[in-house]
Amino acid sequence: MLSPFPALLVSLIQPAPGRRSWHGGPTPLGALRGVTAEQAAWRPAPGRHSIWALALHLAYWKYAVRRILERRPRGGFPRRPANWPRPPAEATEADWARDVALLRDEHERLLAAARRISPRQLGRRPPGKRSWTRGELLTGIALHDAYHTGQIQMLKRLWRERGSDPS
Repeated sequence: MLSPFPALLVSLIQPAPGRRSWHGGPTPLGALRGVTAEQAAWRPAPGRHSIWALALHLAYWKYAVRRILERRPRGGFPRRPANWPRPPAEATEADWARDVALLRDEHERLLAAARRISPRQLGRRPPGKRSWTRGELLTGIALHDAYHTGQIQMLKRLWRERGSDPS
């Protein structure tokens, strides 16, 4: 059983069943429920991110934080470029399902790593030239999730409203 503070950090990343995120919205995976490949690939304007790009970005940062927590070397994330992996050129449901599964897998692996952290480790920096403690990394990834989940929710709304007369 986790101590209260590590458990709190884990609950910020994944609320208990039946509970919503503290901000009242869904988790990243919850926000993606029902999103089609076409919707995920749509961009509201040139140079703007799509839901698909945000999902891959979230997956990458869950991977990156987990890698630091588990003291794993860099490399190994299956999509490129690292920070903002490119969605495929053609939006197929199979590719979208694969990338949602990648996010789900990295989410579960991050949760497992977070659950292994003891209270005394939270205030310590991982080995190497790290600026952030383990607790700051877990808090940061929860905030990162909330921020980009909000963007996903906004893109879903813009998708529904596209082409309608705003007046």
